Amino acid sequence: MFILVIGGTKLSTTPGLSVAGSNPQLVPYTAPADADVILLGKPKVIDALPVDPEGHPTPAIISHASYLEANFPVMIVKAGTFLPPTVPYIETHAQVGKDPQQEKAVPEASFLFQKGKLIGQELSKTQPVMVLAESLPGGTTTAFCVLRALGYDGMVSSASPQNPTHLKEEVWQKVSLYHGLKPGSLRGKGLEAVEITGDPMQVVVAGMVAGCQPETKIVLAGGTQMLAVAGVLRNMGYQQPLTVATTRYIIEDQSAHFEKIANQVKVKTYIAPLNFSSSPFPGLSDYEKGFVKEGVGAGGAVWYANQKGISTEQVIARVEKLYQDLIAPTSSN
Repeated sequence: MFILVIGGTKLSTTPGLSVAGSNPQLVPYTAPADADVILLGKPKVIDALPVDPEGHPTPAIISHASYLEANFPVMIVKAGTFLPPTVPYIETHAQVGKDPQQEKAVPEASFLFQKGKLIGQELSKTQPVMVLAESLPGGTTTAFCVLRALGYDGMVSSASPQNPTHLKEEVWQKVSLYHGLKPGSLRGKGLEAVEITGDPMQVVVAGMVAGCQPETKIVLAGGTQMLAVAGVLRNMGYQQPLTVATTRYIIEDQSAHFEKIANQVKVKTYIAPLNFSSSPFPGLSDYEKGFVKEGVGAGGAVWYANQKGISTEQVIARVEKLYQDLIAPTSSN
């Protein structure tokens, strides 16, 4: 089963920090719209496909293409979004993540971990494979704070070719000053690291993993955000094998250190060999220039499709067709 956990953090409203929405007013719609796109092919919560400021489409289109080609089951888990999606979902009753520069980010972390654990426990009784994905604008910054608090060294990625690393460092400095933290201060305290510096998606996903049956194959679908989840689990004593599936765009991001952090948190990796260099659509071909890169479980969805006998080339072809259909009404005007 492919499970998309959607969430939110007040950090996403910080100017320049998140490019998940074309402007701050649309950021609250991003995660629920991504949930709609995966199942329906287009958002219903808002009458526009989620795009970055330059107009590049959400990577949910890749996950949706994989879903259509491979016909794997999908479930949505709502973990603290600003708004709900229109598609059916599991409700965790999480609040939107708070700003860790001013207060604890996820004060109900322990409660949400147990909620996630119960979801994972029940779903894994019938699901031999669980691919856990996320959509949470601003999530690479909360991931950076969690990783830094746990003592991991390395920079997280960004959906933009210009990774705002200075802003992420500034956020960490303010967070660490407010809470009296230093790098590694919360080593061995994974849940506390999320409670103080993280976001609700992280703790719900960590709980789901912890609750899964031992024989269940678990894949964390995402980039450096899922490395933070793996780091949280490792610092809670979780020793089972973990795989993080991402795209080659994350690996090729020179501003981030995916492989370095992956080694530190002791996870295996799968790199989806997506390639849109020959696409006639700039919205897709610009993925090759470092735009978007990953999100909404794109890499994990491709991995899942591959397991179902669907080639990456088939997924790419379906993405092209979907995107062409989506832009057709506007291009004909």
